[in-house]
Amino acid sequence: MGSPLRRPEYPVLVPEVSAAPVPALLPADIRTYFPALAESAETYLDSAATTQKPRAVIDTVRDYHAVATANAARGTYPWSTTLTQRIAAVRAHTAQFLGAAHVDEIVFTGGATAALNAVALSWGLTALRDGDEILYSPRDHAANIAPWFLLRDTLAGFGRRIELVPYAVTPDGQADTTDIAGKLSPRTRLLTVTHLHHVYGALTTLAELRDRMPEQVLLCFDCSQSGGHIPMDVVALGADFAAFAAHKMFAAPGTGILYCHRRTHPALRPFLPGGTTDATLTATGFTGGIMPGLLEGGTPNIPGILSMGAALEVLDSYGMSAIAAHNRTLTGRLIRGLRAVSGVSFLPGPAHGPDDDGYGIVSFTLAGISAADLGFVLAEYGFLVRTGAHCVPEAGGEPASVRVSTHIYTGLDDIDRFVARVRTLAEELQ
Repeated sequence: MGSPLRRPEYPVLVPEVSAAPVPALLPADIRTYFPALAESAETYLDSAATTQKPRAVIDTVRDYHAVATANAARGTYPWSTTLTQRIAAVRAHTAQFLGAAHVDEIVFTGGATAALNAVALSWGLTALRDGDEILYSPRDHAANIAPWFLLRDTLAGFGRRIELVPYAVTPDGQADTTDIAGKLSPRTRLLTVTHLHHVYGALTTLAELRDRMPEQVLLCFDCSQSGGHIPMDVVALGADFAAFAAHKMFAAPGTGILYCHRRTHPALRPFLPGGTTDATLTATGFTGGIMPGLLEGGTPNIPGILSMGAALEVLDSYGMSAIAAHNRTLTGRLIRGLRAVSGVSFLPGPAHGPDDDGYGIVSFTLAGISAADLGFVLAEYGFLVRTGAHCVPEAGGEPASVRVSTHIYTGLDDIDRFVARVRTLAEELQ
């Protein structure tokens, strides 16, 4: 559908973080702005699963339900029109925050999982032809694997065969661009990749590969972990599609973002048609269609979208470069501390790189105890971490692990106390 795609030139995108450690980090009292942390003695180290919510976000959700509750884009009375304007403002802010060139490239979804499924349903169902290929990583989050398998099975039911081609991951946790380059073919239509890996904490930009990509290959980035953690520029990233999870960016659960570059718009079809789908429905089907309403059927998660607006203001107030530098300092401190603990083994990621340069996610195992048991014991001491396979289908070949993930409310004292506790447990096991 639509005219042939042309791949523009993109600059290389790297997070704007200082090369040197940040001694002061962000303000120590920052936790007081996150009520769940201010009122708890636990140390929260699971921000890759979901972030804590600042007071501004909590107040925004409460106020929607308590003051002038209405539906947006439905009425001409002030309660409704005001909400319509507020959502439009959040969309514009989101576009600016992500570096999108146009506001109509921002689609609100039910989450990152819904966003990735939207790519499969709104683009893949109609754009892919028999024999086309999608390149993916078996070590990615299930949300960036399962939609493509479901798409393959659905198309097979209609007589269209597409191939899912797996690519490898390097020892430091990045997508292996050499392996990807060797697997690109004239039938490749989509390359999907995790921007910041949810287990390994490694950043993949595909910068060294993009100038060799065939024009027909679209790039889909799962930015669930990078959004709200490092500076984002979807244009510089070269993304055709990019999915974000608002609840990992300080906002309420149930809201996500799908970025669709304008050059993909002619190939998109409604995947959730409803009362507000911006396309003309005739006796012969849908005709035309205007983004982003083409992909936004039904009543949106209004309090969730409003909470995202508040969350973006919080993130802007601290600055994404400062947040990235904060997490980088914490990551280095954590890796160097755990490296000195006997029995600790790191999964792929920044611990295997040249300078412990990470972005707030580190996964490891400890000899003599399962990840689940270690997580249970750590919770008994007040350290809340994620354990298991971390939503990687069949564990991606990796053992179950403990994952530590940080954000601006995590301090050096949290990391030091955590490392000390792991060291004590390791000594007891020995």
